[in-house]
Amino acid sequence: MSLPANDGNIRIDIVSDVVCPWCVVGFLQLQQALRECGIGADVHWQPFELNPAMAGEGEQLDSHLQNKYASTDVQRQAIRDQLVTVGDSLGFKFHFDDEMRIYNTFDAHQLLHWAATFGRQHELKITLFHCYFTRGRDVSDHDVLANAAVEAGLDFEEALLVLGDQRYAEAVREAQRVSISGGIQGVPAVIIDQRELLVGAQGVEKYKEALISSLS
Repeated sequence: MSLPANDGNIRIDIVSDVVCPWCVVGFLQLQQALRECGIGADVHWQPFELNPAMAGEGEQLDSHLQNKYASTDVQRQAIRDQLVTVGDSLGFKFHFDDEMRIYNTFDAHQLLHWAATFGRQHELKITLFHCYFTRGRDVSDHDVLANAAVEAGLDFEEALLVLGDQRYAEAVREAQRVSISGGIQGVPAVIIDQRELLVGAQGVEKYKEALISSLS
């Protein structure tokens, strides 16, 4: 399949949560597809909360998944094994253990909104994925978030101020409302050139087809 000429970067919006493992997989598959197609992209991360009502201290992950999806121990372990294998193939390290917790991510999304004003949103998003899935950090903790901001090239103290005064709370809520009103109920949701929507980690080949189609 031939690749149409592309004089500039294509816009890609990715609706996701920082505690969604398939969002990591989907992005890495998309990134590989972009690389293999030779297409440049401007990625915009849009907020989505898997568990908006979750308490600040979070929940033990295994119990949470059992209660939410009525999954068995065998089913959950099979999914984790699959994620580890797929992650390894894409260059990402998933680390799961019995003590892992899942957290409220509303503040993380506010920090991502702030990071976008400095052109550092993508760097922060990737850092947060690693913080949670590789390092097992609490991505609702303000110090953890501010340190992630530093890794992404942002200021620690200003990040703490942003989190403390909640200045982007309504902006995040509005962005979530836009996605939900647009029919997005699950993540990752990848929107290519504001025209084509793909939900779920689709795989490299499917993303390549969608990217090439968007340029035709």
